[in-house]
Amino acid sequence: MIKISQLNIYPVKSCAQVSLAAADVDAFGLHMDRRWMVVDEKGHFVTQRQLPRMCLIKPELNSNGVELSAPGMQACKADISTFSKNKTVTVWMDQCQALDCGNEAANWLSTFLETKCRLVYFPENEVRQVDLNYAKKGDKTAFSDGFPFLLISEASLEDLNKRIQANDNTQPAIEMRRFRPNIVVSGCDAYAEDNWKQIQIADTLFRIVKPCSRCVIPSIDPDTAIRGSEPLQTLKAYRKTGKKIFFGQNVIAEKMTSLEVGMSVKIIE
Repeated sequence: MIKISQLNIYPVKSCAQVSLAAADVDAFGLHMDRRWMVVDEKGHFVTQRQLPRMCLIKPELNSNGVELSAPGMQACKADISTFSKNKTVTVWMDQCQALDCGNEAANWLSTFLETKCRLVYFPENEVRQVDLNYAKKGDKTAFSDGFPFLLISEASLEDLNKRIQANDNTQPAIEMRRFRPNIVVSGCDAYAEDNWKQIQIADTLFRIVKPCSRCVIPSIDPDTAIRGSEPLQTLKAYRKTGKKIFFGQNVIAEKMTSLEVGMSVKIIE
């Protein structure tokens, strides 16, 4: 039986994951997933691609917003009630209206990341349409790269790790968190998710709309922020199409619902 084995959110885009036993699906994806984002002085999004140390920043949600912690830093709180200044920000090709999270958070991030940057929040009333080549009008997301959910099976990662260690048995196993999925499933064959078009969890239909192309982020150790050659070196040998490496599937939910680890996943198509 195919089941949900992990639910993860990334409250601040490109910072550490928060694992959950249960999560609500709201209009943007899993509740509070990628609702905050780090931007440079021009309002352009910043990720581990430019600043690997972002993976060391741990967000913790609270009733008022988010608290950030990082090695060598005192914790910093960013309360939603204090956000008021609108700021135009850019995520890839999309421009969004965000709320600036204030100087305290900006100074904290700038100190830890050693570059001028600010924290912004994606407000409830903002609309960022998902690419209409893969989505319906009204499908939206917050500060994710492009889609509200990323799904990966445990079996796919297990197969990848077998291939990595067959090439070099001194390589430690790659953890799932490097790939930053929202939904991890168990009980299926490796890469079975590549062939799914629709799945049902509880009473909600999820559309699998596009394979996820991978950047350098999975090669960054989330505990040290040090970049290595794996898993991209192994993936490019068997998961490369054209110039892109694919691992995992982008997903869109048909409606708001609640998910829990252990829920069964039914393949519709």
